[in-house]
Amino acid sequence: MKDKRKRHIKKLHELREDPIESPAPDQREVSSSLYEDLSANLKKIKKTLGKSEDIVVREWTIEGEDTTMRVAAIYMSGLVDEQLVNDFVSKSLPSEAPRERGISPFLEHRGPSAEKLKVLDQWDSLINAILSGDTILLADGSTEVVSGDTKGGKTRNISQPNTQLVIRGPQEAFNETISTNIALIRRRIKSPNLRLEAMKIGKVTQTEISLMYIEGIVNTKVLKEVKRRLSEIKIDGILESGYIEQLIQDQTLTPFPTIYNTERPDVVVGNLLEGRVAILVDGTPFVLVVPAVFVQFFQSPADYYQHFLIASFLRLLRLLAFLFTMLIPAMYIALTTFHQEMIPTTLVISLAAQHEGVPFPAFVEAMLMAITFEILREAGIRMPRAVGQAVSIVGALVLGEAAVQAGIISAAMVIVVSLTGIASFAVPAYNITVTSRLIRFAMMILAAT
Repeated sequence: MKDKRKRHIKKLHELREDPIESPAPDQREVSSSLYEDLSANLKKIKKTLGKSEDIVVREWTIEGEDTTMRVAAIYMSGLVDEQLVNDFVSKSLPSEAPRERGISPFLEHRGPSAEKLKVLDQWDSLINAILSGDTILLADGSTEVVSGDTKGGKTRNISQPNTQLVIRGPQEAFNETISTNIALIRRRIKSPNLRLEAMKIGKVTQTEISLMYIEGIVNTKVLKEVKRRLSEIKIDGILESGYIEQLIQDQTLTPFPTIYNTERPDVVVGNLLEGRVAILVDGTPFVLVVPAVFVQFFQSPADYYQHFLIASFLRLLRLLAFLFTMLIPAMYIALTTFHQEMIPTTLVISLAAQHEGVPFPAFVEAMLMAITFEILREAGIRMPRAVGQAVSIVGALVLGEAAVQAGIISAAMVIVVSLTGIASFAVPAYNITVTSRLIRFAMMILAAT
């Protein structure tokens, strides 16, 4: 039993973390090794982290038959689960002071999960562990410390998706905790070939990034390229997956999205089974999927659960709506301004009668209505959810009707802009919808010339 315990202690000693790359300026130290004196170590930790009220330091003196042992535990409140901290400390501390100095007694009286213990002996890895929600146990006379995984704190529960709603399918969405998001994917893919690789990006924020892929299905060239681009990122902080998306995409001067993002676990699982790579970022519910193709942005999550004929029809309908969003106002401007012969005679007479009292040309009408519609859309997003949707719809109806009665806008133009706005909501991916709205203004300018 003692030999087995010694082998386990030796194995834990081998699990020392490597120093983090490019530590923040406030974490750079002249000496990277810890001191043997407990007071000196605590003093340096407090100096490095500053006089923050959320740093908790607990000190004990353990008595023995002929010796004493000074120990301390340090963690960051708000980042830890207090129950886990208490369990870790109580089950790690020996009942009486041992004769040998060091951290071996902590490892012999370890907690319930030995896999979560790490032996650290470098300042940068120790500081990073504290800031990540781990609890550190220090002993006087040792240049090594024990780190226990006690991450916790308040997090958002798993809820329904907000941006990718479906009639049929799972109603779970990612949240801001990366461990929870990984578990949601693991729960759906019970395969030993599902791989997870973790890294940290951001000199200051040290944001956790995880790559997930299925070995044997993923394209190895794509995987190597993703790793290379992520490793070359040099930035102070990553606050959301949008940072990663802009830093690794092929083209930066294009309005079209080149990387797919989703907040649904089932969509990520479907893409992993198709050989893609998922990039999870701590602190955001949106997961990146690479590589992406154009038609992927018109695929709804419900397409996985529909009959293929229905799913194909709906996808073609979304492509048609995308074209409507970009081209309908421009086509109306071009036809009514320069190519009236392409419109049936009866319709031309009706349009001319509606436009008789309007002082603006078709291009100015379309620009006024399109800009007004975009303002209403943006206002509806920013306002409280209970009134935002009502304000945008009622505002569009009231402004459109009042503009027609005032003779500022023709009734046909209201129909055209309304059809364009409704068509933009039919596309499931929000980022490709923004692209169509931008291109719509360019096409309107071209049609007017």
